[in-house]
Amino acid sequence: MPRQYSMKDATDVAKVATADIERWLRGLRQTRSVANVEDDPAYQRIDVDLIWVTQTRTYQVEIKGDRWQGTGNFFFETQSNAEQQTPGCFLYTEADLLFYYFVHAQELYILPMPQTRDWFLVHMDEFKERATTTLVGNSRYTTVGRLTPIQRVLREVDGVRRYNLSSLD
Repeated sequence: MPRQYSMKDATDVAKVATADIERWLRGLRQTRSVANVEDDPAYQRIDVDLIWVTQTRTYQVEIKGDRWQGTGNFFFETQSNAEQQTPGCFLYTEADLLFYYFVHAQELYILPMPQTRDWFLVHMDEFKERATTTLVGNSRYTTVGRLTPIQRVLREVDGVRRYNLSSLD
């Protein structure tokens, strides 16, 4: 049986992740600006949440908030809505960077895209598939993804970085 969440649960995790990451980015010396574009339809279509401008370049950033840090895995979404056959954000985001954030542990992993996706697609069948259901009013939808070991990603994908943001408090 898949884990089940409410839309409010998912939204709350996303809000915490975004707030923590925006605050952290704004405190970095190299940051020039951070723009939240989550509500912009043009950026929603390409699954980008933030525009981060540094001293050297501009990054499109996708944020994935997760509350299950104890598993040792990332959950890379392959179908965002199985009932409607919509691809998962991990497969189509046009972000330069995926900020994968474990909200309770305040651990942030910065994954370079599309390098991480390219690596994942080669190895996807090696990882366990899991599903979650999200309740929306009287209906629900199923999200499908692969449990991908964090340590393996760190070993095999160049450029992944890890930060603990607990000093934000």
